[in-house]
Amino acid sequence: MTLRHEDIWNEQAAAAYDTPGEGMFDATLLAATAERLKTLAAGGRALEFAIGTGRVAIPLYERGVDVAGIEIAPAMAAKLREKAGEAIPLVIGDMTRSVVPGTFSLVFLVFNGISNVLTQEEQMACFRNAARHLGVGGRFVVELWVPQLPRPQDAQAIVVRSQPGYVVVDTYDVLAQQVISHHFRFGDGDRASLFRSPHRYVLPAELDLMAQLAGFELEARHADWSEVPFTAASRSHVSVYRKVRD
Repeated sequence: MTLRHEDIWNEQAAAAYDTPGEGMFDATLLAATAERLKTLAAGGRALEFAIGTGRVAIPLYERGVDVAGIEIAPAMAAKLREKAGEAIPLVIGDMTRSVVPGTFSLVFLVFNGISNVLTQEEQMACFRNAARHLGVGGRFVVELWVPQLPRPQDAQAIVVRSQPGYVVVDTYDVLAQQVISHHFRFGDGDRASLFRSPHRYVLPAELDLMAQLAGFELEARHADWSEVPFTAASRSHVSVYRKVRD
């Protein structure tokens, strides 16, 4: 069975997505993210690919940035509308090809969003679509995890991460460059829930090549939104690409 993100992010998933003050909704993290994006927008308009429920777009809008978004899952978009009304223009569609009217100074795709696109061709299309919305000098920002790859001979290796009440099991297909994340959450007693999401993992060098082919060059790369230096030990990165040609 093929897992499609527009089906995965249904009403149930959208209702449980926001965790105010915790995890990726931590106030300090969101403040650092929004402040960095505001600086990179440089007074211009910003467009978020895979805007979701507005986790980042709303704090950015509250800081005075003109924000718009593209979202493939109607249930997630409905949640955004509940929180922000019509203040943030929104297109329901695929971020690899949907177009929002106007020109932007910043396009951004956060929290591993590009890995939700499951082929190299479509990930390249994501870069091209970002370039379509930007003038020369505009920026495309990608936040992405650095995969901890199993040995090539372990084609279905499993990586496990856990914290109280929550376990993630990742199954890798290193030949196809695919991973499925299985998220187990445990409630009271013997109750548990499972949420699965498919991804295509991308190493920074491949991402940089996609950017070059789409008319970008790497301007900066840090380990997080607070601009901690990116090193070989970093487990994620925030990469800023500047459009250098049409």
